[in-house]
Amino acid sequence: MFESAELGHCISDRVYDRAEARLREALLKAQYELLANKSFPVIIVIGGVDGAGKSETVNILNEWMDPRHIVTHAFGERSDAERARPRMARYWRALPPKGRIGILFGAWHSDLIVNRVNGETDAAGFELALEEIVHFERMLAEEGAVILKLWFHLSNKAQKKRLKALEADPRTRWRVTATDWARYKYYDDFRKVSETALRETSAAHAPWIVIEGADANYRSLTAGRALLDALTIRLAGRQPVESRPAALPPAPIDGRTVFSNLDYTACLPHKNYAKKLEKYQGELALLTRHKKFRQKSVIVVFEGADAAGKGGSIRRITGALDARCYQVMPIAAPTEEERAQPYLWRFWRNLPRRGRVSIFDRSWYGRVLVERVEKLCAEQDWMRAYQEINDFEEQIVEAGGIVTKFWLSITKDEQLQRFREREKTPFKNFKITADDWRNRKRWQAYADAVCDMVERTSNDDAPWVLVAANDKNSARIHVLKTLCERIEAAL
Repeated sequence: MFESAELGHCISDRVYDRAEARLREALLKAQYELLANKSFPVIIVIGGVDGAGKSETVNILNEWMDPRHIVTHAFGERSDAERARPRMARYWRALPPKGRIGILFGAWHSDLIVNRVNGETDAAGFELALEEIVHFERMLAEEGAVILKLWFHLSNKAQKKRLKALEADPRTRWRVTATDWARYKYYDDFRKVSETALRETSAAHAPWIVIEGADANYRSLTAGRALLDALTIRLAGRQPVESRPAALPPAPIDGRTVFSNLDYTACLPHKNYAKKLEKYQGELALLTRHKKFRQKSVIVVFEGADAAGKGGSIRRITGALDARCYQVMPIAAPTEEERAQPYLWRFWRNLPRRGRVSIFDRSWYGRVLVERVEKLCAEQDWMRAYQEINDFEEQIVEAGGIVTKFWLSITKDEQLQRFREREKTPFKNFKITADDWRNRKRWQAYADAVCDMVERTSNDDAPWVLVAANDKNSARIHVLKTLCERIEAAL
């Protein structure tokens, strides 16, 4: 893969000066067109050999364009706080919004390659991480992002010459560290691992462009032209990669669904409820104060029909927790800032650190529920969301998260009774809106969407817990008991 990047490309200063002026003008024009239409972000991933000119290229791109509309992030080793979250979390947070250019220096491939060469990641873990990257980049592309991945390469001899030249100059000596020379000793290992990583993660929607880094003029013009080409193609109207998700399973012939076996007649008398509430709240309080819990995080997802009792169940959980250690996230329609990012972005940035609990009152499942039923997104968007959600939750679990998802289910008659009660009760009026009545008319469409959601996103690590919630007391105890069992099993 790297042979063509070792050909000794060289561009004279005279040729460079003429080409640079035209390229800068075109890039700036394209950048402002991108900023004006705000229809997609541009993500530039910078990787490559130490000393191959990565930093210089990042500086050049900021110089040639308006740096006020470029977000540049440089990633080193993960901090302790970052290690407490999924590996991709720090990259999730660094993504540029629509209309902006983001330069990610040493992004999601770099630390993976280093860890593989150092032996911190085995072959199986390396392959799984590469697969995770492929899924992530495909998701970004399908969300509309332009992904430009630039790998700057040097031959063994050229890298040694470059490092020595930088070290000999007092102005650049600081840029060469003991780590750079240590990695140079393992040049062949890095080359082999890097070739595998680039080969496995290069795709039509996010291809790697390998650039020879020995000649500054050549690498700068090549990188600039690659960016201009990517911008020009998209601004001309070419659409992002289409997803081709597998078809949904057909409706069951006998009409039975995952909810058919729920017992809506269950009833827990208030006296028994009070005893059980005290018992399970006490258990939850002890579990979340256990010393092993400091290495875990808890993500609780509540979904369900309108008026199913999500708020009441959440209050019974928070009643057992230290107020300093939990956060309740009520999810409404995305803001303008959130719409400028990938769909999962607003959830990525609200994941809890270790030793804390995040409770989502509605969640990322809105894409396959309300957005599907109300046709707020294209079919291909909600169809691919199943896999994206599964990947997201898998990463949370791998980072030490405990994911528990509750669907609170009530019958259509029970919902009608609760709606009418809310309308009659002054302090409950705010809970009933015109949208609730409108959603009720789409009862069957939501039921179909929920069944598909459970079928496609329930697994051993992040199972759906279906709760018959016609009786609020029994539903709340079911939720508390299940949450305690999930945390206890993880500890």
